[in-house]
Amino acid sequence: MKDKFRLSIPRLKILSEDQRELIHLSSLEVLRRTGVAVKEPQAVEIYKEAGCFVEDERVRIPAHLVEWALGCVPPRVCLCDRNGNPALFLEENNVYFGTGSDTPHVVDAYTGKRRIAVLRDIENVSRIVDYCDDMSFIMCSGIASDVNKDISDLYHFEAMVSNTEKPIVFTAWSLENLKAIVHMAEMVAGSAEKLRNSPFVALYTEPISPLQLAKESTQKLLFMAEKALPVVFTPAVLTGGTGPVTLAGGLIQGNAEILAGYVLSNLVREGAPFIYGGGVTTFDMATSISCYASPEFMLATAAMTDMARYYRLPMFSFAGCTDSSTYDHQAAIEASIWVVLATLSGGNLVHDVGYINNGLTTSYEQLVVTNEVIGLMRRFSGGIEVSEETMALDLIDKVGPGGEYLTSEHTLKHFKKNWYPELMSRSPYDRWVAQGSKDLKTKATEKVRHILEKHQPKSLDPKLKAELRKIIESKCRVD
Repeated sequence: MKDKFRLSIPRLKILSEDQRELIHLSSLEVLRRTGVAVKEPQAVEIYKEAGCFVEDERVRIPAHLVEWALGCVPPRVCLCDRNGNPALFLEENNVYFGTGSDTPHVVDAYTGKRRIAVLRDIENVSRIVDYCDDMSFIMCSGIASDVNKDISDLYHFEAMVSNTEKPIVFTAWSLENLKAIVHMAEMVAGSAEKLRNSPFVALYTEPISPLQLAKESTQKLLFMAEKALPVVFTPAVLTGGTGPVTLAGGLIQGNAEILAGYVLSNLVREGAPFIYGGGVTTFDMATSISCYASPEFMLATAAMTDMARYYRLPMFSFAGCTDSSTYDHQAAIEASIWVVLATLSGGNLVHDVGYINNGLTTSYEQLVVTNEVIGLMRRFSGGIEVSEETMALDLIDKVGPGGEYLTSEHTLKHFKKNWYPELMSRSPYDRWVAQGSKDLKTKATEKVRHILEKHQPKSLDPKLKAELRKIIESKCRVD
């Protein structure tokens, strides 16, 4: 199925066919020889019954079981909007962008100061995403400090689903909280069956590098497989810290961690919707932080996208993020490079738009400016239509030497197909000065405030909102 974001230009490929095959076979050897530590007893039993070699928590997975699971890959994962309409077709080279998740800090839209995130920030980011045409999904850009921390993930989901109709990729602190969030999603969808058939949510959860399936993340993976709901299962390998310092070694370990989760998911339900992806990130030896904009991280992410294509699995990718501690030239440069690379490599579900400060802070300005960069790349990646109409041979002959095209019907018909920026300036200098000499950051701040003050997302039915709040309040009483 074609959609308006399907790309038609050559793809960026990092790995050759031989290299992809070698990484795959090497990952199989890691799973066979080294295995993974599985902390959830139910998962250990599932692996054991399937023929894996089990010794206490260590599970060694034979190659044939991985190959069987890879034979269960569904043709696509479709995420719908809040109303059940297909929105994102996660397949091939379809590219969709969204925010990052769970930052403890935000940069305040009015004071410009970095501060601890509150629930209002999750609502605000959701409204901005709802407004921005080139943002396709939402993740929770903050950890609300002003609600019960044990169930803040429930508040996060309520804030997102109440302020945008776009698909939601969410996190859950525990299995019990996940069950409550899925219950909320089922209520919004109309029933458990409707949510399963037209999912507007996907869970984000992780293995722990190196080579561990933690108890809670594994429980959540099992639950989503049982429900037949989409799950993003992505490692965060720090090269030189929690994985080999070499990119090849990091890719192999990360790939093995993903495949271990993929096998488990399919042992619970064949063909369960599963989204591949992973951060093979640079551990900066000078600062001891995970670099969000190193060339090695970008290179590894593009290589992981090659592996996702090799397996025919959707890719959870990265873009729009920076290591800068504030929204500045560095932030704009790094975010833009990420958007270009994610678009050209063909990552499907591309997150982290709005991240600054090594993924610890959300910037509203970074979000709206990167949205404009995404729009630019949408136009670029649409390629060039070559047809009788666009070649315009009759028009060229009619205008002839020395003529003009400004007043032609052909120009009037087609000029709006060009991309026009809203925040980036094309004004001549004198006009720019007359308009206030505003730089990009100033215009981005004004845009953020305009959205927050003027944009009203389509609201949920008041009765449904009351039911969602009852679920949260019941958890408050239990806790």
